[in-house]
Amino acid sequence: MQSHPSVADILERETDSTIPLWLERVNAEPDIITISLSEEDRGAHLPAMFRDVITRLRASLTLGTRSLTSDSAYEHGILRHAQGYTGAMMIEESRILQVSIFETLQMNVSGIDSDVLMLDVMAITDEVDSQLAQAMSSFTISAETMATGQSVSYLDPDALPNA
Repeated sequence: MQSHPSVADILERETDSTIPLWLERVNAEPDIITISLSEEDRGAHLPAMFRDVITRLRASLTLGTRSLTSDSAYEHGILRHAQGYTGAMMIEESRILQVSIFETLQMNVSGIDSDVLMLDVMAITDEVDSQLAQAMSSFTISAETMATGQSVSYLDPDALPNA
């Protein structure tokens, strides 16, 4: 009997094809593309985010468990603030990421037990939302720090509130 790939295996294999799907959707969003970035700069955070999601799936954490702190999510929030994004733009990018991931899964999940698939989809949502919360925390701290005239070249991720 042939074994089927796990959701983590599918995402690992399809990361490079999912990122362009995400970029296509983001580039169609008039509110997001008001910030002029190269595709490389706009999607630079995605490989690390996919690695974090895949790690989360393979760790089989209980749903609702706080994931580990993500340095890449933390850095992403600071970078997006520096690039001129708004919080709403970051939330929209995250929503589009989930849609892109789920479309990739829909095209590649034949044979995966629906109970396992559903648990993994919930874990993906939980992890993407956790990373968004971490990015929004550093985004907000970056904005507050800049408003007081302080440097934001380095913010301590351990000083961030738990996302």
